[in-house]
Amino acid sequence: MLPYFTDNFGNPASKNHVYGGLAEEAVEEARNAVAILIGARSRDLIFTSGATESVNLAIKGVIDPAVKQHIISFPTEHKAVLDTLENLRSENVEVTLLPVSRDGLPDTNQIKDSIRPETVMVCMMYANNEIGTIMPVQQVGAICKEAGIHFFCDATQAIGKIPVHVEKDNITMMALSSHKFYGPKGTGALYIKSGMTKLRPMQFGGGHESGLRSGTLNVPGIVGMGKAAQLAAKLLSGELKRQTALKEKFLSRVLSDSKIKLNGHQKDCLPNTINLCFDFEGGEQLFSKISSRLAVSQGSACSSAVTRPSHVLSAIGRSEWQSFRSVRFSFGRSTTEEEITKAVEILQKAISGLKI
Repeated sequence: MLPYFTDNFGNPASKNHVYGGLAEEAVEEARNAVAILIGARSRDLIFTSGATESVNLAIKGVIDPAVKQHIISFPTEHKAVLDTLENLRSENVEVTLLPVSRDGLPDTNQIKDSIRPETVMVCMMYANNEIGTIMPVQQVGAICKEAGIHFFCDATQAIGKIPVHVEKDNITMMALSSHKFYGPKGTGALYIKSGMTKLRPMQFGGGHESGLRSGTLNVPGIVGMGKAAQLAAKLLSGELKRQTALKEKFLSRVLSDSKIKLNGHQKDCLPNTINLCFDFEGGEQLFSKISSRLAVSQGSACSSAVTRPSHVLSAIGRSEWQSFRSVRFSFGRSTTEEEITKAVEILQKAISGLKI
C-alpha cells in the first residue's frame, strides 16, 4: 500500500495522464484478485467503503418505491442488514424474518413457501459472525434462481476462512469487507452478477464504479485489499485445516464441563469462531474475569456499545441470562497451539474461581 500514499498518488478516474493510469492499473489488479478469491468476474465487482455500504446499496438498490415489494430474511443477520430492512418498512416494503433453529439454521422449505409474487429478494448471510454457523447458501441460491428473485448474501464473515464461490452458490449480490481477511479497514466490495441485477445508486457525483458508487476511490485501501485477497486465496486451505484443529483442541478441553454449552452448529460452522454459554450461577461474570487477559467478546464489534442481550442468541432460543453468560472466542492466522493451551488455562481458572 505504501507507494500509493506517496509516489503513486494518482486518481484512477484521471485517465488522461500517467499518474492516473498507474492508479487505475493498481485498482484493476486488486479487483481481479478479489474476484478470483470469490469465484467471480472482475467486471462484476465494485469497491465500497466496507460491507455496511455494500449491504445498503444491494438491498436498497433493488427496491422500487412505487411498487409494493417483499423481502425475506432472518433475525440472526448482522445489524447492517436488519437495520437496512427496518428502514425499508416505511417505503412500501414488507419484510418477513423467518425463524432459525437452535443451531442458527433456517428451514429451506419454509423459505420456498414464503416466496410470493411480490418477493424480490432473499437476504441471508454466508456465515454468522457471532456463533459461526454456516448457512445453507447453495440450497437457498438454487431456490432463488428457480423463483427468479435476487439472492443477496452478506459473506463478510466467511471470506478468507472457507471457500466461497458466487457462481456455484447462485448468488446475485454479495457484500464483503477487506479487514475480515487481513486487509485494511474502511475498504470493501459488492459483487453484482451482470445481467441479473440493475441497482439504483445511493450516492451521486461522478459516475465512478460503473455509475453505482460515485466518489474518488481509496486507492491505497483497494491495493491492500487486493494483496490481502491474494494471500487469503493462497493460505485458505492450510489455514482451514490448522484453525479447525485448534478449534477442536480448544473445545475438547472446555466442553468437558456439562455446564458449558456451544452456541451454534457443531459441524456446519466456521473454523475460527466459537461461542460458548457458561450456564452456571455467576457465569455472567466470566467475561469481565477473562477479558483483561484474552481478546474475547460478547457479540459483534458493531453492537458492543449496546448493553442488551445478543439478538443472535435470542433468535436461537437463548434466554436473557444465557446470553449474558455467553462469550465468543475467535482464532486467526497468528493464533498458536500454545496460545490455545494458555487460553484454556485462563478460562478454567476463572471458572473455578466463580464456582467456589
